[in-house]
Amino acid sequence: MNDKERVRSYLQSTANLQFFEVYTFENKDFQAGILAADKAIEASLNGITDTTAKADTTKALANKNPLLRTVQFTQPFQGKNGQFTFPAEIGYTLKKDTAILNAYLAMPEVRSKFPANLVFMYGKVESEDPKTKDVLPLYAIKTLDNGTAELEGDHVANAAQDFDERGKVAIKMNMDKIGTSIWGKMTTRNIGKPIAIVLDNIVYSAPNVNDAITTGNSQISGNYSLKTAQDLAQILESGKLPAPAKIVQEQQVGPTLGKASIQGGAMSFGIAFLVIFALMLLYFNTGGWVANIALILNLLFTIGILSALGFTLTAPGIAGLVLTIGMAVDTNVIIFERIKEELTKGKSYQLAVTDGYKRSMSPVLDAHVTTLLTACILAYFGLGPVLGFATTQIIGILLSLFCGILVSRLITDIYTSKNRHFEYFTAISRNIFKHASFKFIEFRKYAYMLSAVVLVMGVASFYNGFDEGVEFAGGRSYTVKFKNAVNTEEVRDALKVVFGEAPIIKTVDTKNQINITTSYKIQEQGNNIDQEVEALLYKGLAKQLPANTSFKEFETDYKQSSQTVLPTISDDLKAGATKATIFALIAICLYIFIRFRDWRYSLGTIFSLLHDIFVTLIVFSFLRKVVPFPLEIDQHFIAAILTVIGFSMNDTVIVYDRIREDSQLMKGSDNATIINKAINQTLSRTIMTSLTVFLTILILFIFGGEVTRGFAFAMLIGVITGTYSSIFVAAPVLVDFAKNRPLGKAEDKKK
Repeated sequence: MNDKERVRSYLQSTANLQFFEVYTFENKDFQAGILAADKAIEASLNGITDTTAKADTTKALANKNPLLRTVQFTQPFQGKNGQFTFPAEIGYTLKKDTAILNAYLAMPEVRSKFPANLVFMYGKVESEDPKTKDVLPLYAIKTLDNGTAELEGDHVANAAQDFDERGKVAIKMNMDKIGTSIWGKMTTRNIGKPIAIVLDNIVYSAPNVNDAITTGNSQISGNYSLKTAQDLAQILESGKLPAPAKIVQEQQVGPTLGKASIQGGAMSFGIAFLVIFALMLLYFNTGGWVANIALILNLLFTIGILSALGFTLTAPGIAGLVLTIGMAVDTNVIIFERIKEELTKGKSYQLAVTDGYKRSMSPVLDAHVTTLLTACILAYFGLGPVLGFATTQIIGILLSLFCGILVSRLITDIYTSKNRHFEYFTAISRNIFKHASFKFIEFRKYAYMLSAVVLVMGVASFYNGFDEGVEFAGGRSYTVKFKNAVNTEEVRDALKVVFGEAPIIKTVDTKNQINITTSYKIQEQGNNIDQEVEALLYKGLAKQLPANTSFKEFETDYKQSSQTVLPTISDDLKAGATKATIFALIAICLYIFIRFRDWRYSLGTIFSLLHDIFVTLIVFSFLRKVVPFPLEIDQHFIAAILTVIGFSMNDTVIVYDRIREDSQLMKGSDNATIINKAINQTLSRTIMTSLTVFLTILILFIFGGEVTRGFAFAMLIGVITGTYSSIFVAAPVLVDFAKNRPLGKAEDKKK
């Protein structure tokens, strides 16, 4: 929708529909109450009591008839039959006078002049006429003795936009059995009188009842526009909400920026697909076709499920698909590397395939479960785009297991049943890491020293500070694209004058496109505040715009996107991000402990993951003013951190699974030897899984556009440090904490 106010109104409605009888000037007591109330307000304003007299004649004259001066009360009109008809609304007032009118009507001495069950409400005006659009009708609503409505909207069975017999826009409404009974009684005793139809304490319509309605089928008529009637019908159809929605974060993206983001994401998706497709063939020979078929099916299934669930295509969603490409082949990489290992031992293709799938099951499940845990936590705590990314990732992970294990095995079995087999070696992959015997454990002291530096700098990064995105800092953020390159310092100085404070300004993609973030009046809400801030933005940027550029042209041609986040939501997001990270660490450590039944594996996991998080924080803190693109702590950064945690454990559990397996096969060998051998045996798998993800993220970083660049950069760092930590942090910790005690429990013998 391009109508921001329509969206706001739609979202903030609770659909609290009620039906009330009304007081009109036909009621003589009500007429007397209005006059008495006016006198009471006048007396209060002039300080008149029973024992005092008027002391200031000028003041008394100014405060004469205050209620009658604030409200233009309606008069009855005479119909064709000579009878007088009293309008449902008792009068009209200007929007700017509602505050003082509310104060008048809330006075105890005024309330006492009216029946206890009377409540004043304003009506909704759809007029675009400048003379009447700021005028509100006022109604005197008759409630039950307990202050409630006789008929509530939860008895509305269904509603839809319709047209009345005169061709005017209306809303068709059907009630349930209870609603039909109550509605029949109300309309029967109010024939010829109005009944107010109230939504969220605003009178939308107050038509006269022509006849008793006993069928439950009704039509709400009024001066509705088509879009308002459609929105109202949808709100009624959806049902009553317990509380109105408070808009604490609002983001509007123009078609230019949105189109560029989608194009960049689509290009990243296509290039990543081709690169991984080619890499599988280059490294796994004809076996790569199995991985590629599984990859294609994975993507088709993922897109099909997202489409069936009604998900909207967004840049973060495309980022999730791109990452899915990298992780979709992960299962096949783990399985194929094990098949190659079994073939190297001299086994036949049939036996190698069988053992390869069998022995790969444990690391495949462990790797995917740890990644799935972080994705689920991200989905639980994430909002908006991040939730879409997490959902895409969850679907991709589950389908990766399905396609990588079941589909790939089915294709392989069908092929081998015809006395044929796939080749899994190429000239490149046959010899690479074939005789790997690196002494990783011997270098652990140097790795510990490096980790100590990472720890110190990680703590220092909190003192050095971070650039917080608008989601965490709170504020209004605008992306503006100019015809030519602009000087950001000049822009900052100009906006400092109009806002009274220097905004945060960053270049986006090109030198002629900048992002401006300001906290000016962020504590205040309302469309008028948004318009005021945008007007000041336009004023501050006037020198950078072509001469005679109007505000409307600025909004449509230059302003690409806008985002508003109140401080309350930024605090909630920070708390949610902290909880998500902590829960992810705890969940993974518990899973590792349960799977490996040895606390030392969990301890190695904690050290490894903290190492990865600290490295990412260090880069985002100390390089934020060095790199030519923004490094901000926002939702996308948290998504990257949690994804890195999951991916890092993907690598780590591959090593851990082999350590557990070798510890049962190499009884009598010291732990350092076992761990060294396990790392070397899984080195090709570790490198290949990391390489596929790294390449896809690198492509996303280059071609994906500004929306996902910070996320992609954090992921690139995470992939590198995750691979390093699984080899040089997680595994060596087992040596120093286990000493010569066996790794894992005895029941692992069945492996």
